Formats: sequence, C-alpha cells, structure tokens
Amino acid sequence: MFQGASSLSLDAKGRLSVPTRHRDALSQAAAGQLTITKHPHGCLMVFPRPEWETFRERIAELPMSAQWWKRIFLGNAMDVDMDATGRVLIAPELRQAAGITKDAMLLGMGRHFELWDKATYEAQEAQAMQAEMPDVFKDFSF
Repeated sequence: MFQGASSLSLDAKGRLSVPTRHRDALSQAAAGQLTITKHPHGCLMVFPRPEWETFRERIAELPMSAQWWKRIFLGNAMDVDMDATGRVLIAPELRQAAGITKDAMLLGMGRHFELWDKATYEAQEAQAMQAEMPDVFKDFSF
C-alpha cells in the first residue's frame, strides 16, 4: 500500500525520480515496471504493472456507454520502466495532459499513485479543504 505525499521535480528530459521509500516496493511488486495514464481530475495515475493489469481488466469490461472513458484510461496508458537510479520517464503527452512542467506532487493512493502538477494540486487541495466534507464522512470518527 502506497501512502504519503512527495514534492518532486522533473528533470529536463521529463524524468521523475521515484522516492526511495517506494522504490523497493515497486521493484519487488512490479520489477520496476509501471503504467501511467490520465485521471479524470486532471492528474496522472501511476500503477505498478500488476495493479494496472487488474484496473485495465475492470475498465475493459465496461459497457459501450463508457467507451470514452475506456479511451481516456486505456488509450492514454503508457508502460514505463524505472531505470537503475529509480527514475521514470513521463511521456510529453501525459505531462501536457496534466499540466506538469517541472514541479510535481506524487501521492500514494493505496495501490497506485497520483502525479499532479504541484500548483494545481495545492490549489485543488485548498479548495477541497474550504468545502464541506462529503456525507460519507458524517459518521466517520477522526
């Protein structure tokens, strides 16, 4: 399970250095093989390959009425490998789709990660913090 936030910078070639606390788990669980695709909230989803395969199967089974969502998730998916120093290349098309130029936030979301443009993430998080909590949290104890 991946959790926690990391503030990162992409290098000039669009590579992201995976935080060391996640490298070993990704190497063991997926041999460093990842899949990156678009998320409907404007960020990218980064999956260890076995988790991607499970997600991909679920998306592929959606009915024809969800065809555009299949295109968004499956049609934009790109397989990448971590290099020997723990870096992954984020394709220009995906960087552009998420508005990521240099500064990024990598969020552990359990079985996958979200990769955000840092300024976009901070703005959306601030907006969410100002809004009322969803009903699902009404009976949740902190």
